[in-house]
Amino acid sequence: MKKRIFNLSATLIAGLFATAAFAQTPAAPAASVPAKVEAAHTKAVVKADAKEAQAVVKADAKEAKAVVDAKTEATTTKAKAHHKAKHTKAKADAKLASATAEAAPAAAK
Repeated sequence: MKKRIFNLSATLIAGLFATAAFAQTPAAPAASVPAKVEAAHTKAVVKADAKEAQAVVKADAKEAKAVVDAKTEATTTKAKAHHKAKHTKAKADAKLASATAEAAPAAAK
């Protein structure tokens, strides 16, 4: 789902750049630059802008994934620590119960 949103955003941004590039072309082309050269230049600029937008979207997605992965790892580490502490407390309680059970018959004699 996120990938589709990022792709859609990249397409929309590329379209925005393309629209802006064509909107800025002069009404009467300069006599020194042929129309084909101007069109090729505009196309190259739009393509470069679209690639840049796509690279930015990819980088943002990668960063977001890294954040999610870091949060997941932290949660897993916390869960492991909680489980280990619980196990250690249970062992300590068992030792105490065992020591208390052994001490009770010795005190009765």
